[in-house]
Parts: sequence; structure tokens; C-alpha cells
Amino acid sequence: MPLNSKPIAIGLSVMCFFGLSLIGWFCGLSPGICCKRALIGSLLAYIAGIWAIKAVNAILMNAIITKQMEKQKQGQGDADRT
Repeated sequence: MPLNSKPIAIGLSVMCFFGLSLIGWFCGLSPGICCKRALIGSLLAYIAGIWAIKAVNAILMNAIITKQMEKQKQGQGDADRT
């Protein structure tokens, strides 16, 4: 069962936006600069999240397919013995 990537990536992006905004605010940057940096960071976090989840989905699907193929081979081996 593949993971749904959009909700996870959006959550990651929102957390990064607020985290980067707070870091910029504590460093004494102007609100405009904080917003720009937070938007860029959250966009990059969204893209990285999507890519990471797609990679995890590909690995999981590959493992599921391999497991099913092994089950079928075992089933054929058992049928040949009888």
C-alpha cells in the first residue's frame, strides 16, 4: 500500500515555513526577508518530501513484488513435488 505523499509533504512544508520564520525573527531579520526565506525553504522541503516519499513507495513496492514472486515460486515448487 503506497503512502499518500501530498499530505505528508504539506505538513513538512508548513513546519519548515514556521521554523524558518522563527529562526529569521530571532536573528533580527525584517519580516519581508523572513517570509521570502521561509517560502523558499518550505518549497524546497515540499519538493524533498515528495521525492523522499516516492523513493520509499518504490522501495516498498519492490519489496512487495519480490515477496509475491517468492511465494509463487514456493507454490510452484510445492506443486512439482506432489
